[in-house]
Amino acid sequence: MRIGLLTDGGYPYATGESRLWCDRLVRGLPQHEFDLFALSRSADQEQQGWVRLPDRVGRVRTAAMWTHFSEDTRHTGRPRGLTGRLATGLGRSYGRRDRRRFTAHMAALVGAVCAGAETGPEPEGVDAGTVAGLFTDGLYGLAELAGEHGGLHHALRSETTVRIVETACRAPGTGRTVHGATVPDYLAFVAELERSLRPLSLDWYDEDGLGAVDLCHAASGGAAALPGLLAKRFFGVPLLVTEHAVPLRAHYLAAPEAPLGAPVRALLANFHGLLASEVYRQAALITPGNTHVRRWQERFGADRNKLRTVYPGMEAERFAAVGEGDDEGGPATLVWIGRIEPAKDLIALLHAFAEVLRAEPDARLRIFGAPVQGAEGDTYLAQCRALAAQLFPDEATDAHAVGDNPVTFEEIGGPEVPDLAEAYAAGGVVVLSSVVEGFPISLVEAMFCGRATVSTDVGAVVEVVGGTGLVVPPRNPRALADACVALLRDPERRARLGAAARARALELFTVEQNLAAFRGIYLDLVGHAPSRWTTPADPGDPAGPPRPFATPPEAHVLGALPPGRIAGALPAGAARPSAGVAAGAPAAAGAPAAAGASRVPSWALDAEGVCAGARGAGDGDA
Repeated sequence: MRIGLLTDGGYPYATGESRLWCDRLVRGLPQHEFDLFALSRSADQEQQGWVRLPDRVGRVRTAAMWTHFSEDTRHTGRPRGLTGRLATGLGRSYGRRDRRRFTAHMAALVGAVCAGAETGPEPEGVDAGTVAGLFTDGLYGLAELAGEHGGLHHALRSETTVRIVETACRAPGTGRTVHGATVPDYLAFVAELERSLRPLSLDWYDEDGLGAVDLCHAASGGAAALPGLLAKRFFGVPLLVTEHAVPLRAHYLAAPEAPLGAPVRALLANFHGLLASEVYRQAALITPGNTHVRRWQERFGADRNKLRTVYPGMEAERFAAVGEGDDEGGPATLVWIGRIEPAKDLIALLHAFAEVLRAEPDARLRIFGAPVQGAEGDTYLAQCRALAAQLFPDEATDAHAVGDNPVTFEEIGGPEVPDLAEAYAAGGVVVLSSVVEGFPISLVEAMFCGRATVSTDVGAVVEVVGGTGLVVPPRNPRALADACVALLRDPERRARLGAAARARALELFTVEQNLAAFRGIYLDLVGHAPSRWTTPADPGDPAGPPRPFATPPEAHVLGALPPGRIAGALPAGAARPSAGVAAGAPAAAGAPAAAGASRVPSWALDAEGVCAGARGAGDGDA
């Protein structure tokens, strides 16, 4: 089958979120063909180029979310602009009727956003169903208008839109923050709204684009899933949504010092909340990467019957030598690995290690990592180095010896630590001190290496550890120190926890388990999806029977099915298809199935009533 993989700021670019996961998914399911529909987030990301794509990637369509809205990049599937001037409202390309339609749809969408901009997904005093209905009416109305006119860029950033936002913000019943918005806030929100709705104006929605795929798989929610919503609405393509992180959390926890004002942050948070709710409502299945993400999805209306947790797969082979070896590394050494940024709370770790050093004078702390790009990352690294020098001054044993600091900041790739596995092997205990965490990748890698861990209770940490490590409250250096000392003093307990952690990681967090899950999900979703295309029996007749996807899911069944089940797949008394019947021709539409009928459809049977592709493993590659 053909899968439309939708990404936002990730695959196939060399940098970005979920890049490795998407690449493993595409390479690990060779029986499917993938079309990539990717949104890029910066000029730097595009300059870094793409990863090397496997042959099973059919087409790649990209769209820049960072460029100016008027740029015409039609040949790559990127946003196309409309004629007309920004200052004159909707522009001359719109007739009076279309201007009224745009105003009505935009007013509905913005009105829904303003109705609960300060109260989250369940606004008090506002009917949630009414708000959701207004939002979807406006969203899909704008999408239809964009399809008719080739885009809505100028219209979305026109003076008409600004006036609609101003009217909605000043309407009775809006919260105090939104009601106090000023003209700069209106302009800032309109600019951000245009970027968020830019996927509406792409040229992906035709029979050669998203209309040609059997399943849309969004690698994240938000902007990546928006094309999947339109593919479902315009072509009936099933939508699968996978989320390994919680982008909504960032919108709701935007820092007060952010460049956008409080009214704009409130409006954007509610917009993305309403969009997420619609994505969850329309998705055929939602696969959160952990329970932490699942709770956020349920909060925004995701049906529990549609939720299935699938942990992101990680390569265990690169850590096999460390995990299977007997060497415990430095038994008195603590290891921290990750990006050096405020969310990792290395400050608390350094204060905790000061307590550890008082209890265990021979203890060492090795910090492996690099600062995040930008001035903030460099500043935080300098702050951590200064604190380490203050807490642990180099003290020499005598006048002729060189002082040694028990804390070191190192980067992986040197002669002592050439790769990531060696970094985990350098210590007996791996520490995670974050105050904010999604799925803790470094923790899983430590578990693959058979290392005992001490972690803070954030994100999906407890779910990942599952009793194979020590978990303490975040921002509590004393508790972190006590847990580290307990493991440093008990080598047998370290060994038991490390062995249990490795067994758990190999059972739940490997690439193989992830691929097996999505292999079954793809077949199940497309197998239950209604047929969407028609193949005319007579070329002159535009109507014809429905044609399923090219390779039916039943073709993956090995060996012949029992005759009784095959017989039940056809309506009672119905003639079996002859050898000359095309593979896509089903039995008469609407014919009732016999009692106890198998789920194998009639179009999947060959002339002898055997499921197509089920004669043997060597008959062909499904």
